[in-house]
Amino acid sequence: QVQLVESGGGLVQPGGSLRLSCAASGFTFSRYPMSWYRQAPGKARELVALITSTGGVTRYADFVKGRFTISRDNAKKTVYLQMNSLKPEDTAEYTCAQAYPPVSWGQGTQVTVSS
Repeated sequence: QVQLVESGGGLVQPGGSLRLSCAASGFTFSRYPMSWYRQAPGKARELVALITSTGGVTRYADFVKGRFTISRDNAKKTVYLQMNSLKPEDTAEYTCAQAYPPVSWGQGTQVTVSS
């Protein structure tokens, strides 16, 4: 079955960086676009970034443009989210998803930006 396992979350100070990883299994990873979402307490889940199956095209939410970078390694069946210049409002649970619109979700990893 499809499995998406995120890692790399944690506590970071404002202005800091984190790199999230999402290891995929159970499907032909290289055939699917992948996406990252986030959900802050009391708020709706929102799309952060997506990447096409080959990695040739990426799209970002306005609130992360210029700070976050999505990438993928099809040989490793892994999608990444490099997050720089983190702000307290980036605090959320970050989840990767198979395809766009999503058909499967990971369990999420918590990112907390606080001094």
